[in-house]
Amino acid sequence: MRILVLGGTAFVGRAVVAEALDAGAHVTLFGRGRTGTELFPEAARLVGDRDTGDLDALRAGSWDAVVDVSGYLPGQVGAAMDALGDRVGRYLFISTNAVYQEDGVGPGADESTPTRPPVRTVARVDDLDNATYGPSKVACEDDIRDRFGGRATIVRAGQLVGPHDENELFAYWVRRAARGGRVAMTADPAQPVQVLDVRDLAVLVRRLVEDDRGGVFNAMGPAEPTTLGGLVETCAAAAGTSVELVRTPAEAAAGAPRLPFVRAAWASQQRDTTLARAAGLPGTPLARTAADVLAWDRGRGEPPLSCGLSEEQERALLAGLSGDAARS
Repeated sequence: MRILVLGGTAFVGRAVVAEALDAGAHVTLFGRGRTGTELFPEAARLVGDRDTGDLDALRAGSWDAVVDVSGYLPGQVGAAMDALGDRVGRYLFISTNAVYQEDGVGPGADESTPTRPPVRTVARVDDLDNATYGPSKVACEDDIRDRFGGRATIVRAGQLVGPHDENELFAYWVRRAARGGRVAMTADPAQPVQVLDVRDLAVLVRRLVEDDRGGVFNAMGPAEPTTLGGLVETCAAAAGTSVELVRTPAEAAAGAPRLPFVRAAWASQQRDTTLARAAGLPGTPLARTAADVLAWDRGRGEPPLSCGLSEEQERALLAGLSGDAARS
């Protein structure tokens, strides 16, 4: 199996490439060659830049499948498809659950849920925002299906977690739970949360490519439904600590940073993954993911996090709360 990965050295791509190599695939990476150059010495490398349109390296060679983990704009995706021509068998695109409309989404929402209107007006990835990110991915999906038809595979990923995740949302809760004690909850701990181990996504991608399977798949987790409070308690158990979740009144939390995984629309965290599970999406226990992220975070020296509450901010929120504060 010959697989071309557009990207491949950051979080998602790194997991996809590792899984494919472990399965014996011949992998070629396409990227700018600026980061992760020490990774995957056994893989072939092509150097180019999707942002500048430098795709000459893609104009030769052939592959059974391309896995696109770095396409965000329809212009990027269209240029890659033009450069590759008919020299790839299947085009697997890593999309997002942000393509879905918010209205009418609830428990069990599957891949038939209406998507948002496509957007084709964003010129640069850096210009994407919450209003245009999902719709730009919709445009990418549409163009891939138009070009590849039954040879198109769309994987709509939810919140991905695991080692090497530099957005650090899950790392915040893992690190906070490992400290134990009273945990300030500025949101309802009963809020449902869907997080997927990125290594499970990589297994799904590998199986879809091996099976030459087309279609659209919601890739979300964990296998067993959980809540924000349940996630924190699972992280604590993985670290061998115990936590007390303390609901912080909204007025006390005014101005405090938003906690990771807090969602205004809970329904977006209750999507159906039946198709993906049937196609081979595994279900790594959340406790194992938490333990692996804890080990990774400690191994990198637990640098300052870019999200969540600092210890000082949390202490300030908890100070003065009565023992009757709402708890999970």
